[in-house]
Amino acid sequence: MSTTTIQLDKTIVVSLQEAREYPRQSYNDLIVHMLDVFKAAKSKNQYDQFLHKIQQSKMKQLWDNKFDEAWEHA
Repeated sequence: MSTTTIQLDKTIVVSLQEAREYPRQSYNDLIVHMLDVFKAAKSKNQYDQFLHKIQQSKMKQLWDNKFDEAWEHA
C-alpha cells in the first residue's frame, strides 16, 4: 500500500478528530469508513429516485382522473 500526504484545513483535522469512533482510530480508517457510508447513502438515494420515477406514472394515473377533478370544482 502506498501512502501520500494531503493538505487539510485545521478545521477539517479537528472535525476528523471529533468523528473518530475510538481514540486511536487512524484517519485512514476513519476516511475509509466515511467513504463506505457515503457510497451506501448514495446508492440508497439512487434506489429511492428509481422507485419515485416508477411511482410517478401510477400516481398520475390514480390522481389524474375525472372523479377527482369534479371534487376540485365542488
